[in-house]
Amino acid sequence: MPHPESPPMQPIMVSSKSAAPSPDDIAALNKTIYTSKTSQESLDASYALTDVLLNSVGARGLAAYGVLEEVLKAAGDKKTAPRREGAMFALGAIFERFPPKARLSEVVFLLQEQALLPCALDALADRGSAVKEGARYAIDALYGHLSSEGRVYGLLPVLLTYLRKKTGKWQGTVGAFELIGRMADDAKMGMESKEVEENKDVLREALGRHLATMIPIVEAGMHDLKSEVSKQAIKSMNSMTALLQNDDVAPRIPLLIKSMEDPSAEAQRAAIHALSQTTFVTVVTSPVLALLTPLLERSLNTPTTPQEVLRQTVVVTENLTKLVHDPIEARAFLPKLKPGVQSVRDRASLPEVREIGQRALDVINKALGEVKSGAEGRSSQPIERTQPDEVAALLEKEIKQNGGLLNYPGDSELWIHAKKFISECVAEDANQRVLNRVVRNVEPYLQPLMDDGKATTVAQAVLSFYTAEDTRKYGVPEKEDDGEVEIVNANFSLGYGGMLLLSHTNLRLLKGHRYGLCGRNGAGKSTLMRSIATGKLDGFPPQDEVKTCFVEHNQGEDAEITILEYCLKDPDIKSEGKERISAVLEEVGFSSGPEGRQQQKVGSLSGGWKMKLALARAMLMRADVFLLDEPTNHLDVANVKWLQDYLKTHTDISSLIVSHDSAFLDEVCTDVYNYENKKLVHYKGNLADLVKVRPEAKSYYTLSASQVQFKFPPPGILTGVKSNTRAILRMTNCTYTYPGATKPNLFEVSGALTLSSRVAIIGPNGAGKSTLIKVLTGETVPQQGKVEKHPNLRIGYIKQHALEHVEMHMEKTPNQYLQWRYANGDDREVLMKQTRVLTEEDKAQMAKFIQLPDGNGARQIEALIGRQKYKKSFQYEVKWVNWLPKHNTMISRETLLEYGFQKLIQEFDDHEASREGLGFRTLEPKVISKHFEDIGLDPEIANHNEISGLSGGQKVKVVLAGAMWNNPHLLVLDEPTNFLDRDSLGGLAVAIRDYKGGVVMISHNEEFVGALCPEQWHVDAGRLTQKGHLAVSLDRFEDSRPGSSAVSSAAPSTAVSSAAPSTNGTPIGSGAQSEAEDGGDMKFRARKKKKLTRAQQKEREVRRRLRHIEWLNSPKGTPHPPDTDDEA
Repeated sequence: MPHPESPPMQPIMVSSKSAAPSPDDIAALNKTIYTSKTSQESLDASYALTDVLLNSVGARGLAAYGVLEEVLKAAGDKKTAPRREGAMFALGAIFERFPPKARLSEVVFLLQEQALLPCALDALADRGSAVKEGARYAIDALYGHLSSEGRVYGLLPVLLTYLRKKTGKWQGTVGAFELIGRMADDAKMGMESKEVEENKDVLREALGRHLATMIPIVEAGMHDLKSEVSKQAIKSMNSMTALLQNDDVAPRIPLLIKSMEDPSAEAQRAAIHALSQTTFVTVVTSPVLALLTPLLERSLNTPTTPQEVLRQTVVVTENLTKLVHDPIEARAFLPKLKPGVQSVRDRASLPEVREIGQRALDVINKALGEVKSGAEGRSSQPIERTQPDEVAALLEKEIKQNGGLLNYPGDSELWIHAKKFISECVAEDANQRVLNRVVRNVEPYLQPLMDDGKATTVAQAVLSFYTAEDTRKYGVPEKEDDGEVEIVNANFSLGYGGMLLLSHTNLRLLKGHRYGLCGRNGAGKSTLMRSIATGKLDGFPPQDEVKTCFVEHNQGEDAEITILEYCLKDPDIKSEGKERISAVLEEVGFSSGPEGRQQQKVGSLSGGWKMKLALARAMLMRADVFLLDEPTNHLDVANVKWLQDYLKTHTDISSLIVSHDSAFLDEVCTDVYNYENKKLVHYKGNLADLVKVRPEAKSYYTLSASQVQFKFPPPGILTGVKSNTRAILRMTNCTYTYPGATKPNLFEVSGALTLSSRVAIIGPNGAGKSTLIKVLTGETVPQQGKVEKHPNLRIGYIKQHALEHVEMHMEKTPNQYLQWRYANGDDREVLMKQTRVLTEEDKAQMAKFIQLPDGNGARQIEALIGRQKYKKSFQYEVKWVNWLPKHNTMISRETLLEYGFQKLIQEFDDHEASREGLGFRTLEPKVISKHFEDIGLDPEIANHNEISGLSGGQKVKVVLAGAMWNNPHLLVLDEPTNFLDRDSLGGLAVAIRDYKGGVVMISHNEEFVGALCPEQWHVDAGRLTQKGHLAVSLDRFEDSRPGSSAVSSAAPSTAVSSAAPSTNGTPIGSGAQSEAEDGGDMKFRARKKKKLTRAQQKEREVRRRLRHIEWLNSPKGTPHPPDTDDEA
């Protein structure tokens, strides 16, 4: 900023032939500066002194004539205020005039005479306002003339040295912190000229490399007892965090700064937890490591850190290490973390934490170069950095070849400092690959020290050398020129919490191409798509350049408005106008008019129609790139064909597609991106072409459990059911109409299921398939007809929108969700069904008095507390209101039903069924973790990651594990293939094939259904037609024999092929035989016991005793083997 009273600056010749001033001339000017009676005289003399020196000897004169020595003496004169004032005027004039014309003076001010800037900072505490004002002006003048490199390698070291010194004035400390904060603020990105933004970029990168040194000093200032110092230090720390340029860590910065300001255990835990729940998308650079390393180091080395916090710390450390682009940056920080991670591995109390510690230590060792091999056995050598010593050697060589230095008195000492300064600046430019700045950081500093023109020659030689080095290191970039329009070319890394998903990979999209995105579940496909859609992906063009649309069916929050109103309400498409919106909706199948589909409520749409509505929205947005995440989910065959045709005919739209439908990918894809070793690898062609190059991708075509194995628990025994073909669930003439609908969704539907059932329910979108399932499982109550089931039947049910099961528990981990669901011995989700909720009529029924023929008068039922077999049914122990337990009564099931206590019986039967299923289940984290592992979910994720952070496929596994926990007899799956990748789909198919209970499913995946379900129920317009038994395609399993029509040897004896064929004209299909046996009543005969001889009884006692002894010697927690009458 210009000094209000400084005289205009005259043209100055740095290399002039003016005679050097005499010492007397300089002494006279110095006397005027320090003894003038007015401030103006002192100021004029200061500028006169600078002009004389600049026009003659230049920067050399500052030391040669003792000008700077005199300034320091006057500034330290505590008794004479005018001398201190004159010193600040002289310093201000020197700092203002010298740097623009004599760049070598920066070396003098900051490296040779390091006391100058501290002198000005101390003057900020002076009692005289003129002195303080002069000091402030001098500091601002120097700061304003320094280059980005000069601020980092000249100014910053002086400031940090001053702050380390505890004897400085607190006002000076505040001033130093202000300068550091100002440097950080000046490094923030903006919208200024290219040159200004380049300066900011260089300053930001260079400062980032020094954060590790800066942060501890500024953090110490945050705890200073002087409030002004601590406030400024906190403000500067907030400014420094802008250097991170990391959108993932940015939301956590307030917590991180709070943990520095208040280093309590609670603040530390909060910060670590926040980091462990962070989705990492951007590359982790040294500024991020500099900010996080002190926190992680403190957490690892504090003896009282809880095990869970230690686990999170180690996971975050591992993830950060993997995401560092340059291992050299990691080597500056990881040695501080490695001892703590080693300590966790060796001494953590939990085996799981020790195991994670070992894993993190392996990653750290690899980053430090102790493990050379990469993921594919190749050595991964980082590109070496240019070191200042190398630049210094090159400078010496080039200077020598160009005549050497002039060697005036004092030049040798000045050159020592100048060489160090120039070398650091040039090394920074070379490492940042901004070689256009090399000459300006060499030539001006060498000009006063060499003959005319030689400095330019040396600077050009240095530039040529590092241009060649840059080409050697990075090569000449090759750009593929295939004549097509490139719309995206992004380099990025992607991670979530403790999981690295993609590391330093490239995504290139061409206009009109359709890219399939292939990878296992949890590889990061949906995370990548969502990062693109939300603008968080590093290097991806913003929406105003390349418009993207994420196609997903998420219309649940607007369920009560019509489809047309929903589109008109959408801010992204309402500008298209009602006519165009209606036309596009009609194009995808939503008919217009008062009675058309456009007037239907959004909440009434099936999954398939919701997906079509999402596609219509994408069309209306006129997007350049469609992000299609499982677009065929819920779509029937006709609608899948329509989508294929739409994508192939619109060649102006690029698509990025995640789908587990291999036939769909084969049909539409022009290119494939495959996840390989945390990289996106590009292949031209469709999925079939990928398999030719990568044979392991064949898993996309076969149902195999080679990668992911699901293991379903056995269903257990159903009392009275001796045959796998006996009906256990039956619906008869059921009609159901949704509230407000004009016609039934189901009309007189009948059917039955057995333990050997493998039934596929198929039909077009909106035909009533999911409604049929809901009626069958008790989710809804039919207005006509009845649904009967075995009293002890346990059903595992996965809804069409599977995530509904867990959407109220997003803050829980999967392990905690399962503990909540079964905490009371019952399945809480069963109790939430519509058929289990007590209506007002049910409550009135419970209050009624009933009279039994036992002479005790009318009484109220309080509860059912027991049940036992009674003939072909059950009788229940009834506790009466206000009666002691000794007056409890056994009442038959039929009598209670006659009095209207159906829901009371149902509630008790559910409890008994759940109790039987959970008889050998211990609801503790270790057992639950093993159960999740059986279902294919990593125990690390199941135990520690919140459900909100899981991928769609991982959430489906959580729901599946919840449904299978109580060992169900019947598994009901509504669109089970949605969200699961090919490996998980194969694992699920093999588990269903080998499962000993019944299975009924809805799926549009013909491959999945054809391999598993010999019986099909066709639903169309609310009516059910059974197609009988078909041959299953066992060759679709990778472990089946070619040409085999029987179940693989791995399948149990109760496999699909053992199911009895449907009987024509019989509404219950596979239950026909059982209905003929028992006359259609859902009652079950108890087996007649065979009386044993005395010898047989003795043999049985011996076997039981031996089993008991074996159990006593087994590990603690092993369940006691049951003693049954039918044992071998």
